[in-house]
Amino acid sequence: MHTKVLVIDGQGGQLGSQVVKELLSKYSDIQITAVGTNAVATASMKKAGANQAATGENPVVIACRKADIIIGPIGIVIADSLLGEVTPAMAVAVGQADAVRILLPMNRCENLVAGVNNLSTSALIQDAVSKVSAVLDTRKTC
Repeated sequence: MHTKVLVIDGQGGQLGSQVVKELLSKYSDIQITAVGTNAVATASMKKAGANQAATGENPVVIACRKADIIIGPIGIVIADSLLGEVTPAMAVAVGQADAVRILLPMNRCENLVAGVNNLSTSALIQDAVSKVSAVLDTRKTC
């Protein structure tokens, strides 16, 4: 059975597309669902190689129910973040999901994370992928 990874991103989808590319370069046995908060973000992640993609609030809610791992900027758990693209229902769905959440601490859009160095996007993605590895390794030993 493939691990189901949900990548959520908004605005231009650049972070999400980079996450999708990096995951696909490392893992062949995962299924990546990309959900954009807008059509541009969705198209970007689909082009990067996501197995399936959708746009908007309801796809986020549904995909969160099915995901083993959710990856996205920290704003996906904060209602009205990403310049208003994350609805309260989206934030609740991510927060209540029975999945491991890997949140990238993007210090943007009026959400600043204390105690986190301003790492490059590339460094954040590498750290997120290493956390996916840790989750997958733990599941193999259970």
